[in-house]
Amino acid sequence: MMDALSVVSQLRDLASEPQNREVIVQDQGCLPGLVLFLDHQNSDVLFATLQTLRYLAELPPNIPTMKNELGMMVSLENLMGREGLSVDITSLAQEVYDILNAPVNPAPHTPERQRRKKPQFFINSSNKKAKSVTLHIQGLDSTAQRSLCEEALLKVRGVISFTFQMASKRCTVRIRSDLPTESLASAIAATKVLSAQQVVKNEAGEEVFIPLTSSGVEVPQNSAIPDYLPEEEESPEIKADRAVSRTTAKEDSSGSWLNAAAGFLTKTFYW
Repeated sequence: MMDALSVVSQLRDLASEPQNREVIVQDQGCLPGLVLFLDHQNSDVLFATLQTLRYLAELPPNIPTMKNELGMMVSLENLMGREGLSVDITSLAQEVYDILNAPVNPAPHTPERQRRKKPQFFINSSNKKAKSVTLHIQGLDSTAQRSLCEEALLKVRGVISFTFQMASKRCTVRIRSDLPTESLASAIAATKVLSAQQVVKNEAGEEVFIPLTSSGVEVPQNSAIPDYLPEEEESPEIKADRAVSRTTAKEDSSGSWLNAAAGFLTKTFYW
């Protein structure tokens, strides 16, 4: 049975092979998935995630992309200051943070690199039918407030999936491309105890909060909430045949594992 530890452990094994590192970081969903794992409560999952990031950072051209990944540096900082963790975890978090924060030379942009099609993994951000939005939610301080937020988002027609990072009071929401982000803010504001701002990167690569209008915004309602939304229509498409490769595994078996990992993340993390 697929679980968080097995997913990140196998991804770590893939990252340990130098020929996979560039492809993993170029992937549209791999880094967001690893950022989510940095907020996990299981110490084994945390350590395996940090090991994966350490492997990926050994390839210098990967470093700018990793550093600029939304939530990466904040999550590493939270781990460095989090109480109750082993020295191995906090030290590795510090090491990865220092590597990503160090000055690096930008990778050359050749025509071949520009033409290369980016593969997809956990979340297919290039899916034209859907987009990902990161929200900072004021008032997200407990499981009770999280439940309120979940109920509010589940009622919005066009929400595909979501996951929380409680330490940083953030929620990453996967929505249809035609759903205004303000609709999410309006639904969250309807709880009367929560409010949302969008988290984006400015031109300097810094994370900033963008206020969202919540009053007077129409919120499309779900008439009935299914157990999960059909992946064929709304959820990210998984195309694992080009994502990563194992030197000792056949292509079909690698694809099967990636499909299983994607299914685990869809059904466990996002709901």
